[in-house]
Amino acid sequence: MAETAETAELHFNGEVYQIPVVKGTENEKALDISKLRGQSGLITLDAGFKNTGSTQSAITFLDGEKGILRYRGYTIEQLAENASFLEVAYLIIYGELPKAEQLEHWRNDITYHTLIHEDFKVLLEGFPSNSHPMGVLSSLVTSLTAFYPESLDPVRSSNEVDMSIIRLMAKLPTIAAWAYKNEIGQPLMYPKNDLDYCGNFLKMMFGTPAENYEPNPVVISALNKLLILHAEHEQNCSTSTVRIVGSSQASLYASVSAGINALWGPLHGGANQAVIEMLEAIKADGGDVNKYMAKAKDKNDPFRLMGFGHRVYKNFDPRARIIKKAADEVLSQLGVKDPVLEIAKGLEEVALSDPYFVDRKLYPNVDFYSGIIYRALGIPTNMFTVMFAMGRLPGWIAQWKEMRENGEPIGRPRQVYTGENAREYVSLDKR
Repeated sequence: MAETAETAELHFNGEVYQIPVVKGTENEKALDISKLRGQSGLITLDAGFKNTGSTQSAITFLDGEKGILRYRGYTIEQLAENASFLEVAYLIIYGELPKAEQLEHWRNDITYHTLIHEDFKVLLEGFPSNSHPMGVLSSLVTSLTAFYPESLDPVRSSNEVDMSIIRLMAKLPTIAAWAYKNEIGQPLMYPKNDLDYCGNFLKMMFGTPAENYEPNPVVISALNKLLILHAEHEQNCSTSTVRIVGSSQASLYASVSAGINALWGPLHGGANQAVIEMLEAIKADGGDVNKYMAKAKDKNDPFRLMGFGHRVYKNFDPRARIIKKAADEVLSQLGVKDPVLEIAKGLEEVALSDPYFVDRKLYPNVDFYSGIIYRALGIPTNMFTVMFAMGRLPGWIAQWKEMRENGEPIGRPRQVYTGENAREYVSLDKR
């Protein structure tokens, strides 16, 4: 827990209230107002919780001013360069990098549980063929509570919690791939235990019973990096949703399903899908990059440049630097020729050199480059957010687990009421 060393004072109505100042391990400071309402009757108002810390967490450190992102103390640059996604997932969930024996056990457990119950086929058949894969993913993750009812018990042993974690890590890629196969009307592909996590997913996505599909190592490497870069990002919209749903002692499956729904929105996980849709629209209008960059500068033009700048990172997104390099490698090694991706390169070139974008720090972010890579890998646009969910899964699990182990109270934000004052009911015949 963070230490409390200083206090701040609040002066209100002639009274002085002492507010503890909490300091984190990276010297972040926060006012602890948890007792303020009881002492003074006051609450704080912070629309969107932009300046409100909802918890103390040991999982991720993010400094938006300096462009720093660390998982459990390890820089994102080191992890993306050297680690596998499952290694990083273990680190995020359990707090330390696994030793060789632990990692092997972790991989084997996940591989063993990748199959899902055959009744999931019946559930899949109930969705219209044009259902968005995120809606299917969310629904099927929730349905895991029906297949594993023991997960509903809020007072569970650590072994039972670990079993839920393993099942979710193992089965989410299978569910995601099956949702895609169901949408396009192809036969479902079962997991293959001789493939790694990323290779197995790609086989289930793109393989068919009639074709011996073998995942390209370049594609596997790029996907591994993408999942690592998306694995955790502290208290964002979907993570906060997982924690607040979990605070009611909802199961891990139900809490993660809520996170999937929060991620779905275009202002969050749907941003990389919005990037490709923007590029498609520019292509349909003739592909004039300069025209659209001019529109982006025009305050009176409704056009919005997707995939540039970031709400948290004020100078640069450290993930974007890593993924830009991976995007360049993928496009080069796979020899992808795509007019939409050529437009993306043109937008990137202008944004990195035009003073308007440079001065405002409107650099291409991780969503811009991840959208480019997913398209180059042949992943359909409406699956982009599903890929984000696969990457973010370890972070959601770790946050749910941390909240549970810390015994945090149920989330219950306050409000400032702005509606009508008390009034009398008027009968229907007198209105």
